[in-house]
This record gives sequence, C-alpha cells and structure tokens, in this order.
Amino acid sequence: MSNHFPRIITLLRKEKGLSQKNAAAALGVSQALLSHYEKGIRECGLDFLVRVSDFYNVSADYLLGRTPDRNGAFIHVDDIPEPDAAGKENVIKGSLLPILNKKLLANSLNVVYGELQKCGNKALVTEISQYLSVSVYKAFRVLYNANPKNPQGIFALPYERSHGFADALMSTSYWNAAALCKGQSVEGAKGISSENLSMSPESLSGEYPLFANSLLNLIQNSETKMGVKK
Repeated sequence: MSNHFPRIITLLRKEKGLSQKNAAAALGVSQALLSHYEKGIRECGLDFLVRVSDFYNVSADYLLGRTPDRNGAFIHVDDIPEPDAAGKENVIKGSLLPILNKKLLANSLNVVYGELQKCGNKALVTEISQYLSVSVYKAFRVLYNANPKNPQGIFALPYERSHGFADALMSTSYWNAAALCKGQSVEGAKGISSENLSMSPESLSGEYPLFANSLLNLIQNSETKMGVKK
C-alpha cells in the first residue's frame, strides 16, 4: 500500500468533520483498525480501499497518492493552462506589487526555459525545474502555515521539517545543474557543451524582446537586495 494512503484518509476524514469513531462505523471497521490504517501500522485490503473511495467520493489513484486530482485525472501538457490564461484565478486585485513581481518572474522564466529548450538536456531541465518547484513549495508553505487552522494533511512533511528537506533538495538540484552546465556527468546523465548556452544581454534582448528586460530587472533587483551595486 502507498505510504501516502494513511495521510490522505486522515485528511479526508478531518475535512468531513468526522471523528475516527464515526468514520470507522460508516466504513464498517473498528475504530482501532481505522486508527492503524491512518497511522500506517497496517495495510488495508482492496475491499476497504473501494469503500473509502466511495465514501469520500475520490478515486483510488488519489487515495494511493498517484495523482493530486481527487477524480483521478493525470495531468498532461495540454491540460495545463497557460500562465496568462483568462479567468478570475489570474486576476490579482489591490496592490500593484504582486502584479509587478508576478510578471517579472513569469517573463524571466520564459527566458530560462527558452534557453533550456535550446540545450536539449533532459537532466538539466529536471534539475532546474526541481529547484524552482521547491522554491514555490517553500513560499506556499509559509503562506499556508500563517493560519494554524488550515488542514496540514495535504503535506506529507510536517512544517517544522519541511524547510530543511526543501533546502537540501534545492542545494542538490543547484549543484547538479551547475555540474551539468560544466559538462560533467551527473548520475549517468551527460553534461552539456558550453556552446549550447552562449548568450549575452544583447543576444537575449534580440531573441526575447518581450521578456529579456524583465529578467535583467529581476537580476538587478535581486542583487540590490543582496547589498550589491554596480
């Protein structure tokens, strides 16, 4: 059984506002047995998995942690909306600061991934993406944890440990990417030639006329925050 299963069934029960006793009764098992399932002490059978799926109206794939979509959908490239897709979720009201920073980041990432696409190195794309993804994960956890009443069951790691794990993974991804960029092999994956990522401010501005200026501003703003000035 997936090690995500205990966490997910606990989250679903708490979301529904059920005590362990009431959930156990509804699922046709003893409270002690449900407690063992939720703690990961025992593994359930297929029959119980189906009952949980029906009771909480979620897919078995979601219960097993195979997909974050409760209906069991697996995300594909064509299913992911564009960052600038229309809709209320893309509208930031109020202060201009979030809008400005969102645009700077999104435009800068267009340049980063444009260059990654040119080099055609899957391992490098994976390491850079992993580094950026974990950065977003860390930022979101800070926001999510601001309200202690927010259910923590969507995370496998406790908040107190998450930043240590995240920092370690980010550091590993950073240095793996740096090694690949120097032509070194990482875990069997070959590095790239320096010619693959030949660029300059002028070439970036020519190739990414809409986005390069955002990246250059992001660089300047970041180094200013670091206390560095030209």
